[in-house]
Amino acid sequence: MRFALDEQQRDFAAAIDAAMGAADVPTAVRAWAAGDPAPGRKVWAQLAELGVTALMVPEEFDGIGAHPVDLVVACERLGRWCVPGPVAESIAVAPVLLAGDERSAALAAGELIATVALPPHTPRAVDADVANLALLAGDGTVVEAQAGQRHDSVDPARRLFELTAGGEQRPADTARAYEFGVLATAAQLVGAAQAMLDLSVEYAKQRHQFGRPIGSYQAIKHKLADVHIAIELARPLVYGAALSLADGSPDTARDVSAAKVAAGDAALRAARSSLQTHGAIGFTAEHDLSLWLLRVQALRTAWGDPVTHRRRVLEGLS
Repeated sequence: MRFALDEQQRDFAAAIDAAMGAADVPTAVRAWAAGDPAPGRKVWAQLAELGVTALMVPEEFDGIGAHPVDLVVACERLGRWCVPGPVAESIAVAPVLLAGDERSAALAAGELIATVALPPHTPRAVDADVANLALLAGDGTVVEAQAGQRHDSVDPARRLFELTAGGEQRPADTARAYEFGVLATAAQLVGAAQAMLDLSVEYAKQRHQFGRPIGSYQAIKHKLADVHIAIELARPLVYGAALSLADGSPDTARDVSAAKVAAGDAALRAARSSLQTHGAIGFTAEHDLSLWLLRVQALRTAWGDPVTHRRRVLEGLS
């Protein structure tokens, strides 16, 4: 059997690439980290125009009601461009928690950017100071919340906040919402890994050592090839998890966790290889590579750390 994206999905990915490529996302990320969300909000407005914010919102609330595979297509591209903000929370998780809620229409239109805390694996909400809506979920319920104490993340563009419930609880499919959060995060990690690989390949063509481009050395070729293989092993697991989630498979937890582990491992391998390829310049905050290096470290533990997901895979296999 051959699995591949259809033409519409490929065009959707290309449209996101075109919009983000013209948006100067690195500048928006740095401004977001410095406490100025305005450039980042412009990026989100462009995503709304493309329908990204409406993907998982039902059609009855002016959403698209898309397949989880479409979500993966979008989130991989957003990871590729290092888009700031609560991507998994607002685009993937909030639509599940707000099922049947009229606020879903504002979410689809991009008028609302939502963030979510879902203890125990996601105890704090990212960017609650920028989001229009903060949700605290758990044990089959969700409640609107207010941001409390702030905590710094390894990624300065991802501020974490304690949430305090401040509204009436309503029932929600929190178990399914969690799987969507993990899936969207895994897709971003694959996109980030691909971005770092692309940066490294281009830099290897430009950087010279002993009179030759470093990309001509077998050791560099093998290292970059290993990253490519890791990404190509992780990507089908992420798409497979999307299919599992769409079908309501009893193996969904196992499949989603396997995708998260593989995506995190690929992204970490890409990060290490990128640093080794770039050399000293890769350690500088001024180089755009630093944005993905920090993002990967944050996303590897977001929505459950590797130990948690390896445990879920083991439990699913036993």
